Amino acid sequence: MNLLELKDVWKTYTMGDNKVHALQGISLQIKPKDFVAILGPSGSGKSTAMNIVGCLDMPTQGTVLLDGKDISKMSENELARARGKKIGFVFQKFNLIPTLSALQNVMLPMLFQGVGEDSRIKRATQLLKVVGLGDRIHHKPTELSGGQQQRVAISRALVNDPNIILADEPTGNLDSVTGHQVVDTLKKLNKQGKTVIMVTHEPKLAKHAKRQVRIEDGKIARRR
Repeated sequence: MNLLELKDVWKTYTMGDNKVHALQGISLQIKPKDFVAILGPSGSGKSTAMNIVGCLDMPTQGTVLLDGKDISKMSENELARARGKKIGFVFQKFNLIPTLSALQNVMLPMLFQGVGEDSRIKRATQLLKVVGLGDRIHHKPTELSGGQQQRVAISRALVNDPNIILADEPTGNLDSVTGHQVVDTLKKLNKQGKTVIMVTHEPKLAKHAKRQVRIEDGKIARRR
């Protein structure tokens, strides 16, 4: 069974008297242990596709299935719980809370899943050690380099043990060396059984994925 499936998905925005079709009839299947790059230039619709794939937004038309379940039939609470448990997000700008330590940032998603404090601390500490930040767990984001912040973000994405890692331009704010380290981490996670979906505008980055889906003008222009 597909982990995630889009069937003839459209996303239309109304701007005054005009309708803008950001996505036009996209169909996509994501299988367990897949590594897919969603590729496209600015304005192509790939960010809208990412929001739909991540179940952060609903399609105007078409169907999105998460673990075989139609997300449009879920309540907001059900969808939030499913998203929090099944999808881990890694963002270009890290999206860490500046007033919290690395440990507290990583622990946060578990709080919304009702995990006890002792378990949260243990799990978050373990993940930060895995990404080489065991000696930085009490540092705040401003005390960490860009690469370290992204590794905190990856740890946070993994903390609820999701099936899917959704990475949005994960190397966009990093130098090339650090960017390669982040991509290597995603590849390693994929080899360990995680499904990785990476959204990027960089063809060189997309080549690291097992599959590439190129979006242009809201449509899938090419698959490889």
